[in-house]
Amino acid sequence: MKTLPILFTGFFLIYCLTYFHCSLAQTSSTNKIKWPDDKQVAISLSFDDARPSQVDVGIPLLDKYDVQATFYLVPSAVERRLSKWRKATATGHEMGNHSVNHPCSGNFTWARHKAIESYSLSQMRKELVQASKEIETLLGVKPTEFAYPCGQTFVGRGEHTQSYVPLIAELFNTGRGWLNEAPNDPGFCDMAQLMGMPMDELDFSNVKDIIETARQNQQWIVFAGHDIGETGRQTTQVSMLEQLLRYAQDPSNGIWLAPVGTVATYIKEQRSN
Repeated sequence: MKTLPILFTGFFLIYCLTYFHCSLAQTSSTNKIKWPDDKQVAISLSFDDARPSQVDVGIPLLDKYDVQATFYLVPSAVERRLSKWRKATATGHEMGNHSVNHPCSGNFTWARHKAIESYSLSQMRKELVQASKEIETLLGVKPTEFAYPCGQTFVGRGEHTQSYVPLIAELFNTGRGWLNEAPNDPGFCDMAQLMGMPMDELDFSNVKDIIETARQNQQWIVFAGHDIGETGRQTTQVSMLEQLLRYAQDPSNGIWLAPVGTVATYIKEQRSN
């Protein structure tokens, strides 16, 4: 009868060692993901809604520094500046999906007629597929990246609430949030739920603090903005953006500045290795 306890103890020890080995391997894998060319931190600049100021003001500034950003587009807004959006696509900026109707919670009075509480998963799927088709028709590129309108990842209400994160994981390479409080850990982050940190209305000292904190852990900052100008709510300051571009392009600062899809693809490759 003593054989059973001995066997149980043996199996238990094997289980513990296996669990410890897997945990250690996972930790090591996280630590092994390094940025290209010994960079210390990755930054992606992203902007939502296809607002006119993005192509009127922002893209000429980005092109001046030969920096590509990610733009999450609502097709109807693209049509208002179609020639400029086509030019931006041609110069290498990444065009993502931001839905057709930009559905958000009906608690925003302006969104009551397109309240996400009234959506179903099938309705959301249909809208996202439609948005991608319209963007491809307008710009000749199929979006592979997505940003959640208002950063909200659910449809329905109460007991019938459902996450549409799995849908984004199925349809897109990444899904970016909004108003998040932390950068992304390249060894851990869920590509369908990337943290999007706001840069609207911040000055460069605020942004630099975020960068320096992320540098300590070799993280990935996905900055998220809307309008591009000098003043106004939900506006990324031109002066801040230019300071950021100069800072990021100084080799001594060890920053990899690239679109969301580029960084995500690199991380996935490193994870698979």
